[in-house]
Amino acid sequence: MTEPITIDMRYFASMREVLGRSSERLSVPAGTTAGAILERLVAEQPKLDRMRTIVMVMVNQSYASPETVLSDGDEVAFIPPVSGGAPAFYRVQEEPIDAREVEALVVDAGAGAVVTFSGTVRDHGRGQSVSLLEYEAYAPAAERMMAQVGDEIAERWPVIKIAMVHRTGALPVGEVSVVIAISSAHRDAAFDASRYAIERLKEIVPIWKKEHYGDGAAWLGSEHDYQVEIGRLPAE
Repeated sequence: MTEPITIDMRYFASMREVLGRSSERLSVPAGTTAGAILERLVAEQPKLDRMRTIVMVMVNQSYASPETVLSDGDEVAFIPPVSGGAPAFYRVQEEPIDAREVEALVVDAGAGAVVTFSGTVRDHGRGQSVSLLEYEAYAPAAERMMAQVGDEIAERWPVIKIAMVHRTGALPVGEVSVVIAISSAHRDAAFDASRYAIERLKEIVPIWKKEHYGDGAAWLGSEHDYQVEIGRLPAE
C-alpha cells in the first residue's frame, strides 16, 4: 500500500477569508493533483465554486497547472486575482473561458463603462478553410507579459480594472480563445484600451497557434505579422 504524502497549503485574500485559515498541512494519497485539492476545498466550502476558473495554482512558488501531480513536502497555493497599478487579473488556462466571469472581475462602482472583447476561432484563415486552432503558451511568461500590457494601458488611459484570459489547447471553430475586459469611468478610454490590449497581446505575449486545414496544419506567426504581410498594417 502506498504511503500518503504531506503537503503544506497556503491561502490568501478572499480564499483565506472564505476558508477561515491562511495555511494548513494536509495528508493526501500519493498521486493527488493540485486540481483534486481544489475540488476538496470546494466540497468543504461551496462558496469557492465560483473561483474554479479564475484561481491560479502555484506549487513550490512556481505557477503550475491543476493537473500537476504533487510530491511529498510540496507547498501549494491557490492564488485569487491579484492587484497591481490598476487592479488586474491575467491568466492562461486550458479550461473554457466564461466571458461573463472575466467581465465580473472588472466591475466597479466607479466604472461608467465596461468593454469586453471575446476573440473566437473563425472558420477561415490565410485563404484556407480552418477546422480548428491549436494554441500553445509559455504560461508563466505569457502572464507576465500580459501584466506588462496592463501596465502600459494604465500609463496611457485612466482605466479602473483590467482582466485578460487566454486559452490553450485545441479549439474548434466558434470557441472563445481570448477574453479581455476593461472598465473605466468613461467609454472612450475603455474602447481604446481594449483595442490596444488585443493588438499588444498578439505582438509580445508568448502564445502560438497552429491552424488545422482539411489537408494539413501549420504553425503561424502572430496575427500582427500577417496583417503587415498582406498590407493591412504598416511595417515597423
